[in-house]
Amino acid sequence: MRAAVATAVDAPLSLVERETPEPGPGEVLIKITACGVCFSDLNLVRGHYPFARFPVIPGHEITGSVAAVGQGVTGLAVGDAVGAQFLYDSCGHCDYCVSGEQILCPKKRITGVVADGGYAEYAVFKAGYVTPLPAGLDPVAAAPLMCAGITAFNGLRNGGAKAGSRVAVIGAGGIGALAIRYAVAMGARVAVIGRSRRGEEQAKELGAELFIPSADTDPAVALKQWDGGANLVLNAAPSTAAAAATLGGLAPDGTLLLCGYGSEPLTLPTQPMVLNRLRVMASPSGSPHNLRETLAFSAAHNILPQVTPIALDQAPEALEALGAGGGGGRSVITFG
Repeated sequence: MRAAVATAVDAPLSLVERETPEPGPGEVLIKITACGVCFSDLNLVRGHYPFARFPVIPGHEITGSVAAVGQGVTGLAVGDAVGAQFLYDSCGHCDYCVSGEQILCPKKRITGVVADGGYAEYAVFKAGYVTPLPAGLDPVAAAPLMCAGITAFNGLRNGGAKAGSRVAVIGAGGIGALAIRYAVAMGARVAVIGRSRRGEEQAKELGAELFIPSADTDPAVALKQWDGGANLVLNAAPSTAAAAATLGGLAPDGTLLLCGYGSEPLTLPTQPMVLNRLRVMASPSGSPHNLRETLAFSAAHNILPQVTPIALDQAPEALEALGAGGGGGRSVITFG
């Protein structure tokens, strides 16, 4: 099989031929249909994951079909359309795992970081961490739902978004664009914070009622003028500073949620947090049941990201473009 491999920090991806793996007990072999190119893949090659294993096949926004099942696998059969996510597996017996919060397991492993992922024609996954795709869901467009989608949807729910609440989203990229659409579908009112007005038209098309260009306007002031502030600010940008700049725009009892972040520390003034009972939290991807809920909601509300299909040979170039701040949209590697 053909695969793109990350061999070391700051090294370009290598395109190689490998033997097709075989599933062991409790595992399934997936013939991959599509794999999204995610910012986390870039973090891998930039060395931001000290626990990463090299060499490794990146990619954790995976859709495909079951090609073979290992001993003891039930509930999945050859030919089933499935998705695989950021969470590769977990210990299965700690308090987090048995309560359905496997994403918080101290011994969790990450797809495409410590276990081979989806930049390949085939990959092996743990059966319990593979999720059936809802009928009719386009597997190519759905690939980013396995990370960007679950991160946005689960983040909104963890942050308390509901019908009638005011939700501000920082950034309208992979996670942000989906967060906007999910929040609108939940019945929330949505504001979008971007660096310049170039993203205003897109934000309004996605359902935002307010756009705030942070280069020209203090986002905290603008949010405070939005009927008293946001109940939830979801940071989808790779910048901790962008999130911190919005704290003053939260309504009392509001929440600042980090789904995106940068390497800089989070520094916030304590007095307004205490006086207004503000909360700051972070939300990682999600557990298997969270992905099932994300996919069901996405199918019910016809929420799929705009994607640009690319070939595996284009994966190194797409990753470099992502690092340069370009890339022309959400790239998804597709396999014939």
